[in-house]
Amino acid sequence: MTRVALVQLDSSDLETPAERVARAAGLVEGMRDVELVVLPELWSVGAFDLAQAKEYAEPLDGPVVTRMRDAARQAGIWLHAGSFAELDRGHRYNTSVVIDPSGDVVATYRKQHLFGWDAGEPSVMTAGDSLVVLPTPLGATGLATCYDLRFPELFRRLVDSGTETFLLASGWPKARIEHWAILTRARAIENQAWVIACNSAGNHAGVAMGGRSVVVDPQGVVVVEAGDAEEILVADVDPAAVREWRMSFPALTDRRL
Repeated sequence: MTRVALVQLDSSDLETPAERVARAAGLVEGMRDVELVVLPELWSVGAFDLAQAKEYAEPLDGPVVTRMRDAARQAGIWLHAGSFAELDRGHRYNTSVVIDPSGDVVATYRKQHLFGWDAGEPSVMTAGDSLVVLPTPLGATGLATCYDLRFPELFRRLVDSGTETFLLASGWPKARIEHWAILTRARAIENQAWVIACNSAGNHAGVAMGGRSVVVDPQGVVVVEAGDAEEILVADVDPAAVREWRMSFPALTDRRL
């Protein structure tokens, strides 16, 4: 078993980004009884606060990732540090970062499906175009971010690249939280994979976040689910359950497309 923690941060406007980074780092550093921690999408600025995302965009070696690397090293854990607004050669990306227990960045994923059409994320961010699968204590682990969840093709491509567990950072709003609940289970069921999805809480930029971070097993059973406020959700995940279920119920081998 691998013990994971989902830190469902409150990303309300009451904190500055710097204050939230310091608070999140402190929470991560206190995680001594888990192997892997996941944070939400754009948690330092708020997923719907595009003005702050633009203002606080920074390179991969900027203060947010540097502080999260220190926190992972201090705790001796794997950390999916959620996503941050990355600035690279004049372009901004919604970039997720995975850090190993030594504090090294071992993977980055730039969100492919940007939410909000022309007036939303695409007005500030550039979409990524690469799949990311990496070895973690959860087996072959594929990365996705928030709105990606609505596009099953991405998850199929990740499975075809060997994925056994999906890690998802999100800033999903309360208004559509039932879609989140259904889609996290659907992605687990159809791909016979773990879904470990961390969402935001609180209110920012006039948008209420939905919470309900969740761990779903390869058969679509919800193992644990958070409420709608800030919460740390802990679950034990058995990576072998994916291989066992795929062998005993080999639905993926019946694909025609």
